[in-house]
Amino acid sequence: MPIASPEFSLKRNLNPKHVRILDTTLRDGEQTPGVALRPEDKLRIALALEELGVDSIEAGFPITSSGEFLAVKMISKEVRSSEVIALARTTKDDIDRVIDADCKAIHLFIATSDIHMKYKLRMSREEVVEKAVDAIEYAKSHGLTIEFSAEDSTRSDLVFLTRVFQEVINAGADRVDIADTVGVMIPTRMYGLVKHIRDNVRGNYILSVHCHNDFGMAVANSVTAIEAGADQVHVTVLGVGERAGNAALEEVVTSIAFVLGLKTNIRFEHILSTAILVSELFRIPINPNKPIVGINAFSHESGIHVHGVLTNPLTYEPIDPSVVGAKRRIVLGKHSGKHAVMYVLKQLGVEPSDDIVSKVLARVKELGDQGLNIGYDELVRIIKSIVSSEYDCKHKDLKIPPEISVR
Repeated sequence: MPIASPEFSLKRNLNPKHVRILDTTLRDGEQTPGVALRPEDKLRIALALEELGVDSIEAGFPITSSGEFLAVKMISKEVRSSEVIALARTTKDDIDRVIDADCKAIHLFIATSDIHMKYKLRMSREEVVEKAVDAIEYAKSHGLTIEFSAEDSTRSDLVFLTRVFQEVINAGADRVDIADTVGVMIPTRMYGLVKHIRDNVRGNYILSVHCHNDFGMAVANSVTAIEAGADQVHVTVLGVGERAGNAALEEVVTSIAFVLGLKTNIRFEHILSTAILVSELFRIPINPNKPIVGINAFSHESGIHVHGVLTNPLTYEPIDPSVVGAKRRIVLGKHSGKHAVMYVLKQLGVEPSDDIVSKVLARVKELGDQGLNIGYDELVRIIKSIVSSEYDCKHKDLKIPPEISVR
Protein backbone atom coordinates (compact mmCIF):
# COMPACT_ATOMS: atom_id res chain seq x y z
CA MET A 1 0.00 0.00 0.00
CA PRO A 2 1.28 3.51 -0.75
CA ILE A 3 2.81 5.37 2.14
CA ALA A 4 2.81 9.04 3.00
CA SER A 5 6.49 9.76 3.43
CA PRO A 6 9.07 7.04 2.70
CA GLU A 7 11.94 9.24 3.88
CA PHE A 8 10.57 9.10 7.43
CA SER A 9 9.37 5.49 7.26
CA LEU A 10 5.79 6.40 8.17
CA LYS A 11 4.49 3.05 7.01
CA ARG A 12 1.08 1.72 7.77
CA ASN A 13 0.89 -0.95 10.49
CA LEU A 14 4.50 -0.68 11.65
CA ASN A 15 3.29 0.28 15.14
CA PRO A 16 1.33 -2.59 16.73
CA LYS A 17 -1.13 -0.26 18.47
CA HIS A 18 -4.72 -0.64 17.26
CA VAL A 19 -6.92 2.46 17.30
CA ARG A 20 -10.67 2.07 17.77
CA ILE A 21 -12.96 4.21 15.62
CA LEU A 22 -16.35 5.22 17.01
CA ASP A 23 -18.47 6.89 14.36
CA THR A 24 -21.18 9.24 15.57
CA THR A 25 -22.50 10.43 12.20
CA LEU A 26 -25.94 9.07 13.08
CA ARG A 27 -26.08 10.78 16.47
CA ASP A 28 -23.90 13.87 16.77
CA GLY A 29 -23.73 14.19 13.01
CA GLU A 30 -27.50 14.25 12.67
CA GLN A 31 -27.54 17.15 15.11
CA THR A 32 -26.26 19.28 12.22
CA PRO A 33 -28.71 22.19 12.00
CA GLY A 34 -31.37 21.47 9.39
CA VAL A 35 -30.65 17.75 9.09
CA ALA A 36 -33.26 15.08 9.87
CA LEU A 37 -32.94 11.48 8.73
CA ARG A 38 -35.63 8.85 8.34
CA PRO A 39 -34.99 5.53 10.12
CA GLU A 40 -34.39 3.80 6.79
CA ASP A 41 -31.81 6.43 5.83
CA LYS A 42 -30.00 5.96 9.12
CA LEU A 43 -29.94 2.21 8.48
CA ARG A 44 -28.40 2.74 5.03
CA ILE A 45 -25.62 4.83 6.54
CA ALA A 46 -25.11 2.34 9.38
CA LEU A 47 -24.66 -0.53 6.92
CA ALA A 48 -22.17 1.58 4.94
CA LEU A 49 -20.24 2.32 8.15
CA GLU A 50 -20.20 -1.38 8.97
CA GLU A 51 -18.80 -2.12 5.51
CA LEU A 52 -16.25 0.65 6.05
CA GLY A 53 -15.03 -1.16 9.15
CA VAL A 54 -15.73 1.25 12.01
CA ASP A 55 -15.53 -0.44 15.40
CA SER A 56 -18.55 1.28 16.95
CA ILE A 57 -21.57 2.93 15.37
CA GLU A 58 -23.37 5.41 17.60
CA ALA A 59 -26.83 4.84 16.18
CA GLY A 60 -28.70 7.61 17.96
CA PHE A 61 -30.32 8.93 21.13
CA PRO A 62 -33.31 6.58 21.66
CA ILE A 63 -35.15 8.70 24.23
CA THR A 64 -35.38 11.59 21.73
CA SER A 65 -38.32 10.37 19.63
CA SER A 66 -40.19 7.29 18.49
CA GLY A 67 -38.48 7.50 15.10
CA GLU A 68 -35.06 7.71 16.72
CA PHE A 69 -35.88 4.71 18.89
CA LEU A 70 -37.03 2.75 15.84
CA ALA A 71 -33.87 3.63 13.93
CA VAL A 72 -31.61 2.49 16.76
CA LYS A 73 -33.57 -0.75 17.08
CA MET A 74 -33.37 -1.41 13.33
CA ILE A 75 -29.64 -0.78 13.29
CA SER A 76 -29.10 -3.00 16.34
CA LYS A 77 -30.86 -5.81 14.51
CA GLU A 78 -29.17 -5.44 11.13
CA VAL A 79 -25.56 -4.55 11.97
CA ARG A 80 -23.44 -7.55 12.87
CA SER A 81 -19.71 -6.83 12.68
CA SER A 82 -19.62 -3.37 14.29
CA GLU A 83 -20.68 -2.54 17.83
CA VAL A 84 -23.95 -0.59 17.95
CA ILE A 85 -23.99 1.94 20.77
CA ALA A 86 -26.65 4.48 21.77
CA LEU A 87 -26.54 7.69 23.78
CA ALA A 88 -28.19 8.20 27.16
CA ARG A 89 -28.13 10.71 29.96
CA THR A 90 -27.42 9.41 33.45
CA THR A 91 -31.09 8.65 34.12
CA LYS A 92 -32.93 5.36 34.47
CA ASP A 93 -35.47 6.29 31.78
CA ASP A 94 -32.74 7.02 29.23
CA ILE A 95 -30.88 3.82 30.06
CA ASP A 96 -34.05 1.72 29.85
CA ARG A 97 -34.78 3.17 26.41
CA VAL A 98 -31.37 2.04 25.18
CA ILE A 99 -32.00 -1.44 26.58
CA ASP A 100 -35.44 -1.57 24.92
CA ALA A 101 -33.79 -0.68 21.59
CA ASP A 102 -31.77 -3.91 21.90
CA CYS A 103 -28.42 -2.15 22.17
CA LYS A 104 -25.66 -4.03 23.94
CA ALA A 105 -23.57 -0.89 24.46
CA ILE A 106 -24.46 2.46 25.97
CA HIS A 107 -22.84 5.88 25.84
CA LEU A 108 -23.60 7.67 29.10
CA PHE A 109 -22.76 11.32 29.61
CA ILE A 110 -22.95 14.07 32.17
CA ALA A 111 -21.26 17.46 32.24
CA THR A 112 -18.29 18.04 34.53
CA SER A 113 -17.40 21.69 33.89
CA ASP A 114 -18.33 24.31 36.47
CA ILE A 115 -20.29 26.34 33.93
CA HIS A 116 -22.45 23.35 32.96
CA MET A 117 -22.94 22.19 36.53
CA LYS A 118 -23.99 25.66 37.67
CA TYR A 119 -26.17 26.88 34.82
CA LYS A 120 -27.46 23.70 33.14
CA LEU A 121 -27.45 20.88 35.68
CA ARG A 122 -27.77 23.03 38.80
CA MET A 123 -25.87 20.32 40.63
CA SER A 124 -22.84 20.21 42.90
CA ARG A 125 -19.72 18.24 42.08
CA GLU A 126 -20.67 15.56 44.59
CA GLU A 127 -24.10 15.21 43.03
CA VAL A 128 -22.59 14.82 39.58
CA VAL A 129 -20.24 12.08 40.77
CA GLU A 130 -23.07 10.27 42.54
CA LYS A 131 -25.37 10.48 39.52
CA ALA A 132 -22.68 9.22 37.17
CA VAL A 133 -21.75 6.29 39.41
CA ASP A 134 -25.39 5.31 39.97
CA ALA A 135 -26.01 5.29 36.22
CA ILE A 136 -22.92 3.20 35.55
CA GLU A 137 -23.93 0.65 38.16
CA TYR A 138 -27.48 0.45 36.81
CA ALA A 139 -26.35 -0.01 33.21
CA LYS A 140 -23.75 -2.55 34.29
CA SER A 141 -26.41 -4.55 36.12
CA HIS A 142 -28.12 -5.00 32.74
CA GLY A 143 -24.97 -6.35 31.12
CA LEU A 144 -24.24 -3.34 28.93
CA THR A 145 -20.83 -2.33 27.63
CA ILE A 146 -20.41 1.19 28.97
CA GLU A 147 -18.73 4.23 27.51
CA PHE A 148 -18.82 7.31 29.74
CA SER A 149 -18.27 10.84 28.47
CA ALA A 150 -17.54 13.79 30.70
CA GLU A 151 -19.30 16.50 28.74
CA ASP A 152 -17.21 19.67 28.45
CA SER A 153 -14.16 17.81 29.77
CA THR A 154 -11.76 20.35 28.34
CA ARG A 155 -13.24 23.20 30.40
CA SER A 156 -13.49 21.09 33.56
CA ASP A 157 -11.28 21.35 36.62
CA LEU A 158 -8.51 18.81 35.97
CA VAL A 159 -8.50 17.34 39.48
CA PHE A 160 -12.27 16.91 39.40
CA LEU A 161 -12.26 15.43 35.90
CA THR A 162 -9.62 12.92 36.94
CA ARG A 163 -11.69 11.97 39.97
CA VAL A 164 -14.87 11.50 37.90
CA PHE A 165 -13.11 9.21 35.45
CA GLN A 166 -11.62 7.15 38.28
CA GLU A 167 -14.99 6.85 40.03
CA VAL A 168 -16.87 5.67 36.92
CA ILE A 169 -14.16 3.17 36.05
CA ASN A 170 -14.31 1.81 39.59
CA ALA A 171 -18.09 1.53 39.13
CA GLY A 172 -17.72 -0.53 35.96
CA ALA A 173 -17.27 1.78 32.95
CA ASP A 174 -15.36 0.12 30.12
CA ARG A 175 -14.41 3.30 28.26
CA VAL A 176 -14.03 6.93 29.30
CA ASP A 177 -14.19 9.80 26.88
CA ILE A 178 -12.64 13.26 26.95
CA ALA A 179 -15.18 15.52 25.28
CA ASP A 180 -13.95 18.78 23.78
CA THR A 181 -17.56 19.90 23.61
CA VAL A 182 -17.01 23.43 22.31
CA GLY A 183 -13.75 22.76 20.49
CA VAL A 184 -11.46 24.91 22.62
CA MET A 185 -8.44 22.63 22.70
CA ILE A 186 -5.22 22.96 20.74
CA PRO A 187 -2.99 19.95 20.06
CA THR A 188 -0.35 20.72 22.70
CA ARG A 189 -2.98 21.01 25.43
CA MET A 190 -4.79 17.92 24.20
CA TYR A 191 -1.55 15.96 24.38
CA GLY A 192 -1.02 17.04 27.98
CA LEU A 193 -4.60 16.29 29.02
CA VAL A 194 -4.66 12.81 27.50
CA LYS A 195 -1.28 11.97 29.00
CA HIS A 196 -2.44 13.20 32.42
CA ILE A 197 -5.57 11.03 32.34
CA ARG A 198 -3.64 8.02 31.11
CA ASP A 199 -1.00 8.45 33.82
CA ASN A 200 -3.35 9.20 36.71
CA VAL A 201 -6.52 7.18 36.15
CA ARG A 202 -6.02 3.54 37.09
CA GLY A 203 -7.75 0.47 35.75
CA ASN A 204 -8.33 -1.54 32.61
CA TYR A 205 -10.16 0.91 30.37
CA ILE A 206 -10.20 2.38 26.88
CA LEU A 207 -9.47 6.11 26.72
CA SER A 208 -11.33 8.01 24.03
CA VAL A 209 -11.64 11.57 22.72
CA HIS A 210 -14.55 13.42 21.15
CA CYS A 211 -13.44 16.61 19.41
CA HIS A 212 -15.54 19.43 18.00
CA ASN A 213 -14.32 21.73 15.27
CA ASP A 214 -15.26 25.22 16.46
CA PHE A 215 -11.73 26.52 15.87
CA GLY A 216 -10.87 24.11 13.06
CA MET A 217 -8.70 21.80 15.15
CA ALA A 218 -10.88 18.73 15.66
CA VAL A 219 -8.79 16.48 13.41
CA ALA A 220 -5.46 17.74 14.75
CA ASN A 221 -6.64 17.31 18.35
CA SER A 222 -7.92 13.79 17.63
CA VAL A 223 -4.69 12.65 15.99
CA THR A 224 -2.62 14.24 18.76
CA ALA A 225 -4.73 12.45 21.37
CA ILE A 226 -3.79 9.13 19.79
CA GLU A 227 -0.13 10.12 19.88
CA ALA A 228 -0.52 10.92 23.58
CA GLY A 229 -2.00 7.54 24.46
CA ALA A 230 -5.73 7.58 23.65
CA ASP A 231 -7.12 4.31 22.31
CA GLN A 232 -10.21 5.54 20.50
CA VAL A 233 -11.49 8.57 18.59
CA HIS A 234 -15.03 9.75 17.89
CA VAL A 235 -15.54 10.88 14.29
CA THR A 236 -18.26 11.75 11.80
CA VAL A 237 -18.23 11.34 8.04
CA LEU A 238 -17.42 14.69 6.42
CA GLY A 239 -17.09 16.19 9.89
CA VAL A 240 -20.85 16.77 10.16
CA GLY A 241 -22.26 17.75 13.52
CA GLU A 242 -23.32 20.54 15.86
CA ARG A 243 -22.20 24.07 14.95
CA ALA A 244 -18.87 23.73 13.08
CA GLY A 245 -19.01 19.94 13.26
CA ASN A 246 -16.83 17.13 14.55
CA ALA A 247 -13.55 15.48 13.64
CA ALA A 248 -13.90 14.20 10.07
CA LEU A 249 -13.66 10.42 9.79
CA GLU A 250 -11.94 10.45 6.41
CA GLU A 251 -9.21 12.80 7.65
CA VAL A 252 -8.68 11.19 11.05
CA VAL A 253 -8.43 7.57 9.90
CA THR A 254 -6.08 8.33 7.02
CA SER A 255 -3.88 10.42 9.32
CA ILE A 256 -3.78 7.61 11.87
CA ALA A 257 -2.81 5.08 9.22
CA PHE A 258 -0.54 7.00 6.88
CA VAL A 259 0.95 9.69 9.11
CA LEU A 260 1.15 7.95 12.49
CA GLY A 261 1.48 4.48 10.97
CA LEU A 262 -1.03 2.85 13.33
CA LYS A 263 -3.60 0.14 12.76
CA THR A 264 -7.35 0.52 12.42
CA ASN A 265 -10.05 -1.79 11.08
CA ILE A 266 -11.00 0.70 8.38
CA ARG A 267 -11.39 -0.57 4.81
CA PHE A 268 -10.05 2.53 3.14
CA GLU A 269 -11.40 1.75 -0.32
CA HIS A 270 -14.93 2.47 0.96
CA ILE A 271 -14.17 5.96 2.29
CA LEU A 272 -15.25 7.96 -0.76
CA SER A 273 -18.44 5.98 -1.39
CA THR A 274 -19.44 6.38 2.26
CA ALA A 275 -18.79 10.13 2.10
CA ILE A 276 -20.92 10.43 -1.03
CA LEU A 277 -23.79 8.54 0.63
CA VAL A 278 -23.70 10.78 3.70
CA SER A 279 -23.51 13.87 1.51
CA GLU A 280 -26.61 12.80 -0.40
CA LEU A 281 -28.72 11.82 2.61
CA PHE A 282 -27.65 14.83 4.69
CA ARG A 283 -28.08 17.09 1.64
CA ILE A 284 -24.68 18.64 2.32
CA PRO A 285 -22.42 19.04 -0.74
CA ILE A 286 -18.82 17.91 -0.39
CA ASN A 287 -16.49 20.91 -0.50
CA PRO A 288 -14.24 20.56 -3.58
CA ASN A 289 -11.15 21.17 -1.42
CA LYS A 290 -12.22 18.72 1.30
CA PRO A 291 -9.20 16.60 2.24
CA ILE A 292 -9.32 12.99 1.04
CA VAL A 293 -12.85 13.06 -0.49
CA GLY A 294 -13.14 16.46 -2.21
CA ILE A 295 -12.96 16.46 -6.00
CA ASN A 296 -9.79 18.56 -5.82
CA ALA A 297 -8.05 16.36 -3.25
CA PHE A 298 -6.19 14.46 -5.97
CA SER A 299 -6.48 16.97 -8.82
CA HIS A 300 -3.52 18.65 -10.48
CA GLU A 301 -3.37 21.67 -12.80
CA SER A 302 -0.01 23.37 -12.25
CA GLY A 303 2.47 22.34 -14.91
CA ILE A 304 5.19 21.59 -12.35
CA HIS A 305 2.85 19.44 -10.28
CA VAL A 306 1.42 17.56 -13.26
CA HIS A 307 4.91 16.78 -14.55
CA GLY A 308 5.88 15.46 -11.12
CA VAL A 309 2.74 13.38 -10.65
CA LEU A 310 3.00 11.84 -14.11
CA THR A 311 6.62 10.92 -13.37
CA ASN A 312 6.00 9.65 -9.83
CA PRO A 313 2.61 10.31 -8.14
CA LEU A 314 4.17 10.53 -4.67
CA THR A 315 5.95 13.74 -5.66
CA TYR A 316 2.70 15.64 -5.12
CA GLU A 317 0.35 13.13 -3.47
CA PRO A 318 0.65 11.75 0.08
CA ILE A 319 -1.17 8.55 -0.87
CA ASP A 320 -2.51 6.97 -4.03
CA PRO A 321 -6.14 8.12 -4.52
CA SER A 322 -7.25 4.56 -5.25
CA VAL A 323 -6.53 3.72 -1.60
CA VAL A 324 -9.65 5.67 -0.57
CA GLY A 325 -11.68 4.80 -3.65
CA ALA A 326 -10.89 8.04 -5.49
CA LYS A 327 -9.26 8.84 -8.84
CA ARG A 328 -6.50 11.19 -9.85
CA ARG A 329 -7.54 14.07 -12.11
CA ILE A 330 -5.35 16.02 -14.49
CA VAL A 331 -6.94 19.44 -14.92
CA LEU A 332 -6.32 21.69 -17.91
CA GLY A 333 -6.31 25.39 -17.13
CA LYS A 334 -4.20 28.56 -17.27
CA HIS A 335 -1.56 27.02 -14.99
CA SER A 336 -1.13 23.90 -17.13
CA GLY A 337 2.09 22.94 -18.88
CA LYS A 338 2.88 20.83 -21.90
CA HIS A 339 3.01 17.58 -19.94
CA ALA A 340 -0.67 17.88 -19.01
CA VAL A 341 -1.66 18.51 -22.61
CA MET A 342 0.50 15.62 -23.82
CA TYR A 343 -1.15 13.36 -21.25
CA VAL A 344 -4.66 14.42 -22.32
CA LEU A 345 -3.92 13.90 -26.00
CA LYS A 346 -2.45 10.46 -25.37
CA GLN A 347 -5.54 9.49 -23.39
CA LEU A 348 -7.60 10.50 -26.42
CA GLY A 349 -5.48 8.43 -28.76
CA VAL A 350 -3.98 11.48 -30.44
CA GLU A 351 -0.25 11.62 -31.13
CA PRO A 352 0.94 14.67 -29.16
CA SER A 353 3.11 16.41 -31.72
CA ASP A 354 4.91 19.55 -30.58
CA ASP A 355 2.71 21.68 -32.83
CA ILE A 356 -0.58 20.29 -31.54
CA VAL A 357 0.58 20.50 -27.92
CA SER A 358 1.66 24.12 -28.23
CA LYS A 359 -1.57 25.16 -29.98
CA VAL A 360 -3.86 23.47 -27.44
CA LEU A 361 -1.84 24.86 -24.53
CA ALA A 362 -1.86 28.38 -25.96
CA ARG A 363 -5.64 28.34 -26.41
CA VAL A 364 -6.25 26.95 -22.92
CA LYS A 365 -4.03 29.62 -21.34
CA GLU A 366 -5.61 32.36 -23.43
CA LEU A 367 -9.09 31.49 -22.19
CA GLY A 368 -7.82 31.12 -18.63
CA ASP A 369 -6.25 34.58 -18.71
CA GLN A 370 -9.67 35.93 -19.66
CA GLY A 371 -11.06 34.50 -16.44
CA LEU A 372 -13.03 31.85 -18.28
CA ASN A 373 -13.57 28.32 -17.04
CA ILE A 374 -13.00 25.95 -19.91
CA GLY A 375 -15.88 23.52 -19.88
CA TYR A 376 -15.96 19.98 -21.19
CA ASP A 377 -17.53 20.90 -24.53
CA GLU A 378 -15.12 23.78 -25.07
CA LEU A 379 -12.08 21.59 -24.46
CA VAL A 380 -13.37 18.99 -26.91
CA ARG A 381 -13.99 21.74 -29.48
CA ILE A 382 -10.49 23.17 -29.02
CA ILE A 383 -8.79 19.81 -29.41
CA LYS A 384 -10.96 18.72 -32.35
CA SER A 385 -10.40 21.97 -34.23
CA ILE A 386 -6.63 21.76 -33.80
CA VAL A 387 -6.38 18.03 -34.42
CA SER A 388 -8.56 18.18 -37.53
CA SER A 389 -6.09 20.58 -39.11
CA GLU A 390 -3.33 18.02 -38.59
CA TYR A 391 -5.23 14.76 -39.14
CA ASP A 392 -8.27 13.55 -41.02
CA CYS A 393 -11.71 13.35 -39.46
CA LYS A 394 -11.15 10.08 -37.60
CA HIS A 395 -10.92 12.10 -34.37
CA LYS A 396 -14.32 13.75 -34.72
CA ASP A 397 -15.79 11.61 -31.91
CA LEU A 398 -13.21 12.52 -29.27
CA LYS A 399 -14.38 11.87 -25.71
CA ILE A 400 -12.62 13.06 -22.56
CA PRO A 401 -11.89 10.24 -20.08
CA PRO A 402 -13.17 10.73 -16.49
CA GLU A 403 -9.65 11.13 -15.08
CA ILE A 404 -9.20 14.28 -17.18
CA SER A 405 -10.93 17.48 -16.17
CA VAL A 406 -11.10 21.09 -17.16
CA ARG A 407 -11.67 24.42 -15.52
